[in-house]
Amino acid sequence: MKFKLLELRPLRVGTVVVATLLVAGWAMRPLENPAWQAVRSGQPAMKLDSLQGALGQGVTVGLLGGFRAIVADFFWIKTNSVWSDNDLPATQTLIKLVTAIDPRPLYFWQNGARMIAYDMPNWRIVGAGGYDVVSKAAQQQIEREQSAVALSNLNEAFGYHPDSVLIYVEMANVYLNRLKDVASAAEIYHKAALQPDAPYYVARIYGELLRRQGRNAEAYAWLKQLYPTLPKEAKDSASGRQPTAKPQPSAAEIEMAMAPVVLERIREIEKELKISKNQRFMP
Repeated sequence: MKFKLLELRPLRVGTVVVATLLVAGWAMRPLENPAWQAVRSGQPAMKLDSLQGALGQGVTVGLLGGFRAIVADFFWIKTNSVWSDNDLPATQTLIKLVTAIDPRPLYFWQNGARMIAYDMPNWRIVGAGGYDVVSKAAQQQIEREQSAVALSNLNEAFGYHPDSVLIYVEMANVYLNRLKDVASAAEIYHKAALQPDAPYYVARIYGELLRRQGRNAEAYAWLKQLYPTLPKEAKDSASGRQPTAKPQPSAAEIEMAMAPVVLERIREIEKELKISKNQRFMP
């Protein structure tokens, strides 16, 4: 049995909503134009082809104007409504529409990708008869197809959020949790870990994914490099730790960094690699 990714279908926007937006847009035009032109250069460009194709109507930038965030929020509420009904074509179309209208919120990209990669395969399998009827091979094909759509959307997000750690993490998780592709997930987690604002957990996960692939020597080198950069509880000079003039990390930072866990992983790898005591990492 061969499964084909369902095509997006145009959404019909209620005439009341469109009429309201038109009236509001026309009424506000004299007041809006000067301010909108001033900020427009800093706004991500809206994808008119995506908007018109999804809505099935001649929507223009002038219609949405400064209301893009409100309109995007409205359609996101609609997205959640059709998502709760397991309506795959409408949900997938609305996700594209929302990010076309306002690509600035990471929330839209992240949660849209999760709906596509994790929920929609289940809908398609159930719609085809259920897990007992659909073969494992067909199930995996469906998962690959929906993951490809989710990854494509996340790649598009980089056009608006270059080097976003959270988009990298979302992509890596699709590879890891849906496609079971540890190597690709590790590669993307590595890119995320190299970003200056990467959360501490990203580097830890990258080290763990190296271990899963049997790349213990690389994991060992990575974690040894990571450990000295992690915030730890300061000790006074009487305890043997040199005092520092740097601002002390907060308790929350220390907890999130989980330096003791990283050191524990280093010791585990040293045993696996049979590293002698006199050659072990000394923090």
